[in-house]
Amino acid sequence: MAKITAAITAVGKYVPEYVLTNKELETFVDTNDEWITSRTGIKERRILKGEGLGTSFMAIKAAEELLQKSNAKASEIDLVIVATATPDLPVASTAAYVASEIGAVNAFAYDLQAACSSFLYGMSTAASYIESGRYKKVLLIGADKMSSIIDYKDRATCIIFGDGAGAALFEPNNEGLGLQDEFLRSDGIGRDFLRIEAGGSIMPPTLETVQQKKHFVYQEGRTVFKYAVSNMADVAEKMLTRNNLKEEDIQWLVAHQANKRIIEATANRVGVSSEKVMMNIHKYGNTTSATLPLLLADYESQLKKGDNLIFAAFGGGFTWGAAYLKWAYNS
Repeated sequence: MAKITAAITAVGKYVPEYVLTNKELETFVDTNDEWITSRTGIKERRILKGEGLGTSFMAIKAAEELLQKSNAKASEIDLVIVATATPDLPVASTAAYVASEIGAVNAFAYDLQAACSSFLYGMSTAASYIESGRYKKVLLIGADKMSSIIDYKDRATCIIFGDGAGAALFEPNNEGLGLQDEFLRSDGIGRDFLRIEAGGSIMPPTLETVQQKKHFVYQEGRTVFKYAVSNMADVAEKMLTRNNLKEEDIQWLVAHQANKRIIEATANRVGVSSEKVMMNIHKYGNTTSATLPLLLADYESQLKKGDNLIFAAFGGGFTWGAAYLKWAYNS
C-alpha cells in the first residue's frame, strides 16, 4: 500500500480593497517611497476598513473562495486551523467561529500562533493529521489584520505590514505528491526584539499601557533582519541538501514576504534564480501568517502537478523553518 502524503488540493485568498500606498504613508511619518522601496521592496499594502471587521472576516472570505473554486464541501472538512497573530478575541477561538460561518459543521477548529511562521507550522500540523489516516480534509488558513496592532506613527513598523488572508486545503495523496520534508526551529531570545509588550499575562491592559502605546508591535529592525537572513537561508539550504535537490530540481521558492532583501538572500543561498522566486511583497507588504498562502493563490495558475516547492519563513519568538512540497494539481 502506498504511503499517504498530505497534498494541497485547493487554495483561496482575500485581500481588503483599501490600498495604503507609500505616498500616503509620507503623510503619517518621516519617510518616502524611494526609502521604503529600496529597503523593503514594498510599494503598497492592503488595510481592512470597517466597523467590527477582524481577522475572521478575511479568513472566511479566503475559505469561501477556496470552496467556490474547488469541489470541496464545507460539511466534509474535518479540521479548520487558523494561523494568526491577530485573533478576533482573546480566549475565544477565531478558527471555531470561521468554521461555523463557512458551514464546516463537522469540523473541529483551533488557532495556531507562531508569528510569521504560523502558516508554515500549520502546514506541518495539517500534514500530520492527514498522514495519520484519521482525517481526510484539513483547511489551513493564514490570516492577519496587522493594521490592528500597528502604530502608524512608528516608521519601523507601519511601512512594513498589511492585512490579508490565504487558505489551503490538505487532502491525502497516494502519488507521492504533497509535503515531503520539513525543518522547524525556534529560539526564545526573539521575544526581546519583536513583540507587543502589553496585553498578555505579564502586563495586562491598563490605562497607562494604552497611553504608553504598549499594545502596538515593537521591532528592533536590524537585529530581526540579521536573524531572519541567516536562519531562513540556512533552513532553505538544508531542505535541498537533505533531499539531494539541485537548483534545476526546484521550480519555485515560496519565501515569507517580510523584506525583499531577505527573500533575495535566501534565493542566493540555495542558488535559485529570480524567475523561480514567488514575490508579491510589493503589493501586500508583510501580511504575517498570510504571506505564504497568498503567494500560492497568486501563482496558482503557473503551478504544475509535480512541481517542487521550497517554503521558508521566519517570525517573532523567534520561529522559523523550511518545507519541501510537491505540487499536486494543474489549475
